[in-house]
Amino acid sequence: MALLARRSRRAATKAAAPVAVELSIPAHFRCPISLDLMRDPVTAPTGITYDRESIEAWLDTGRAAVCPVTHAPLRRDDLVPNHAIRRVIQDWCVANRSRGVERIPTPKIPVTPVQASELLFEVAESARARDRGAAARCAAAVARVRALARESERNRRCFASIGTGRVLAAALESLAAGGGEPAGGVLEDVLAALVRMAPLDGETARILGSPRSLGSLVAIAENGSLAGRLNAVMAIKEVVSSCDGACTDLGVKADDIVDALVKIIKAPICPQATKAAMVAAYHLARSDERVAARVARTGLVPVLVESLVDADKSVAEKALALLDAVLASEQGRESARMHALTVPILVKKMFRVSDLATELAVSAMWRLGKNAGGDEGAATKCLVEALRVGAFQKLLLLLQVGCRDATKEKTTELLRMLNKHKGVGECVDAMDFRGLNKLS
Repeated sequence: MALLARRSRRAATKAAAPVAVELSIPAHFRCPISLDLMRDPVTAPTGITYDRESIEAWLDTGRAAVCPVTHAPLRRDDLVPNHAIRRVIQDWCVANRSRGVERIPTPKIPVTPVQASELLFEVAESARARDRGAAARCAAAVARVRALARESERNRRCFASIGTGRVLAAALESLAAGGGEPAGGVLEDVLAALVRMAPLDGETARILGSPRSLGSLVAIAENGSLAGRLNAVMAIKEVVSSCDGACTDLGVKADDIVDALVKIIKAPICPQATKAAMVAAYHLARSDERVAARVARTGLVPVLVESLVDADKSVAEKALALLDAVLASEQGRESARMHALTVPILVKKMFRVSDLATELAVSAMWRLGKNAGGDEGAATKCLVEALRVGAFQKLLLLLQVGCRDATKEKTTELLRMLNKHKGVGECVDAMDFRGLNKLS
């Protein structure tokens, strides 16, 4: 009886306990686009209130510049902050703090084009000035630009729209000329603000590509702070990408740039810097065989091959692209043929990373197998090794599943070269074919 009584009391307690009810957000606190609680409400001329991030994303997607609810014409400049509803939302958040609701912060006022232009004028004037204290004024103005651009994407777009990249690139060139008061971190400060404006337009890249600016970028990439080195490599990537690596546009700085990029790849400071350095070196190497040979002479080929062993998709694609570009030179092919892992790792990466990686691996093997005025015995050795690790079967499969015309031509020629050495026993890892769609 006592047991039954205790069970009855527990059942009664459970029945009397309040049931937790999920907190419902009032409908007029929700953005009509995201249906989430508005954090920075803005009102359109139509009277509809949206969250700023959502409505600006709507207008940025290429849709007609119309209000999503009323379909009336709408421009970004027409949006007005709704402080009244924002304060009501904040009060509601505070009232429900005990239920896990956090108070939304008060949004900072976006920078206006006029304010941004005034800051840029100060940057340009102080960069050109030669009086004592000019560098400090420039650093202060640049720091303000960086801080505002970092506050929100809206601010960053505002600065980018009025040509901030060109102004900062010109300031970097003026400071690099060395006519003003020297300041240790001013160049790095300007560079950090400049990278925030990426992607850079052609005019900005052209200014950065001047001998003085390039010299400063190379110096920072080799000897600057960690953040400065990263920003320098990112800027170099923008410059060489804009001119597609054309060394004639870079003057005598191409070799210096190569050395700085290789240093970053060999002794990584962060993944972002390594990938940017690989992209920049790729553009340089693919545009000029002399530069490709220069990259090979730095000893980078073994580093690239070994980096492919456990690289993720992004790094693997960039390393393969750079390796393929370097193999256009005889020095690159000679270095790759001397490394025992080159052919096995290229074959292994087929079908395991991405379609792009597969095509790059085929192109690299094709370059190694061709005897373009080099060592015929070394080329033959690469072909025999490729057969041994199962390249023939993978290449046949690639033709069946399909690829681009240029890759198809290289694959066909590579199969012909391999067929001459077909007497060598082959083996293939069946794991390489898992996940492939069966042919119909």
